[in-house]
Amino acid sequence: MEDLARKKIFIQSPAKINLHLEVIGKREDGFHELAMIMQNIDLCDYLEFEINNEGFIKLESDCNDLSLSSDNLIIKSANLLRKESNIGIGANIFLRKNIPIGAGLAGGSSNAAATLIGLNKLWDLNIDRETLCSLAATLGSDIPFFINGGIQLCFGRGEILEKLDSNFEYGVILLKNRNVSVSTAETYKKYSNRFCDEFLTNRIMIENIRQNLRDNGLNNLNYDDQHLTIKNDLQLVVENDNDSVRQALCLLSKLENCLTFSMSGSGPTCFALFKDLNTAKKELNANSKLFEDKGYDSWVCTFLEKGITFI
Repeated sequence: MEDLARKKIFIQSPAKINLHLEVIGKREDGFHELAMIMQNIDLCDYLEFEINNEGFIKLESDCNDLSLSSDNLIIKSANLLRKESNIGIGANIFLRKNIPIGAGLAGGSSNAAATLIGLNKLWDLNIDRETLCSLAATLGSDIPFFINGGIQLCFGRGEILEKLDSNFEYGVILLKNRNVSVSTAETYKKYSNRFCDEFLTNRIMIENIRQNLRDNGLNNLNYDDQHLTIKNDLQLVVENDNDSVRQALCLLSKLENCLTFSMSGSGPTCFALFKDLNTAKKELNANSKLFEDKGYDSWVCTFLEKGITFI
């Protein structure tokens, strides 16, 4: 225990964007059947973990807009791990927040996965990755993706994962209005009200859509074939209701050398892809004042091959 008490763990917790988001239908359990491609990007939060002697979870952050109470996914993840492991050890956790909140970039889900991985090591639990993914799925649909991260196919409500063998080198520009956030739950509710009249029961259709994404998903994202398309079904409802998303997509569409553009997740963050990081940096430098004047925070990023990593 004395060795554990001296240990500190530092973790990089990356955001994600959706390179494909297809809502197949509404499930009887209240969730939605999805077919997605998710990709980690190098816009990251950072977490620090250390043992405390009081036997409880203490969370602090440099972000004043973030709840640090029991509703925070970091706290939920830590308490779940303690319960499953039947241990009384506590932890001090500090979160340095860079990923915007309520942005469609899954920062909270990433932090939850980082907590499972970080405390597994801090507390010397030796829980395998498959078990961590199962625990993650009980906390939220996007969380299992971050356990391994990189680029993956995500099916079911997001918890059925298939690793993709690809290493795209695209550069990314992100735009988010600093005063706007979107509720994922409300977005799915609006989508259901418009497009999902009945519960989905056709398993053959589900498997056909999954197989089509397996067969063609990477081809749609391969610029060498001069064919680069991104589908996001949720954009159909968010773009209609949200001026900031409409304007962001318009701004991105006009950028020189933009290969494609889309909304990420349930928004309101939107992104554009460029052939490489240097091209994206040049476009951001040329347009950063315009973005700022329009009320947008902006970032330039690249793709990551992994999810949560120790630093």
